[in-house]
Amino acid sequence: MKKKRKYSKEFKVSVCELVLKDNLKPQEVADKMGLNVVILYRWVSEYELNGEEAFVGTGHPAPAGAELRKLKKENERLQQENEILKKAAAYFVKHPAER
Repeated sequence: MKKKRKYSKEFKVSVCELVLKDNLKPQEVADKMGLNVVILYRWVSEYELNGEEAFVGTGHPAPAGAELRKLKKENERLQQENEILKKAAAYFVKHPAER
């Protein structure tokens, strides 16, 4: 069983820049650095997508991802509140308060 290797952000960025800025072939870079070419392609894609915000580390959400999760959670809460208010309105229509 192989042990999972961890690479620093700086290493990943430098390897991606070899591919993107120095125009080296991904297969050559992967062979030279002892990497699986599939991993290198994944790193390059993430680096192209997120730039300097790429490779934030395990358990640390990317800033855009964290904001998206926050908005989804708030949206879910607001939908639940809306459903409660609809049910309350329906109840009060059926059972008007006597004055």
